Amino acid sequence: MKVIFTQDVKGKGKKGDVKNVSDGYARNFLLKNNMAVEANHGNMKALDAKKKKEQNLEQEEVDEAKQLQEKLANLEVKLTAKSGEAGRLFGSITSKQIAETLKKDHNISMDKRKIELDQPIRALGYTNVPVKIHPEVTGMIKVHVVEA
Repeated sequence: MKVIFTQDVKGKGKKGDVKNVSDGYARNFLLKNNMAVEANHGNMKALDAKKKKEQNLEQEEVDEAKQLQEKLANLEVKLTAKSGEAGRLFGSITSKQIAETLKKDHNISMDKRKIELDQPIRALGYTNVPVKIHPEVTGMIKVHVVEA
């Protein structure tokens, strides 16, 4: 019997998969426990429609991420910090501070974990910081650190 899995079943298939399983297993376990539905014409059409909808939502997310990438490319995040001689900071600028300033000054809320700062910024001046907006889209923020 052909079934469409409605949830992951270990060793058999993942949610959304269409597989051929034995009739007894399908009737007595999968269908009874709502882990799968029979793969008839109506259910197959519903599965196709659901997959198309998910694909469209994914594409919309990528488009929004690209728009945000363009917006971030034109922004400059300005932070102030105390510094000593030769432009070295007392302390450092972290991704959390960058995210807070981005929210406060430009009203763009960004998770600090998406700001890929290898090491905290410890010097005055401009720094380009990569931002992982979406798994497929990476942007850049220009961070300007000035003396307080």
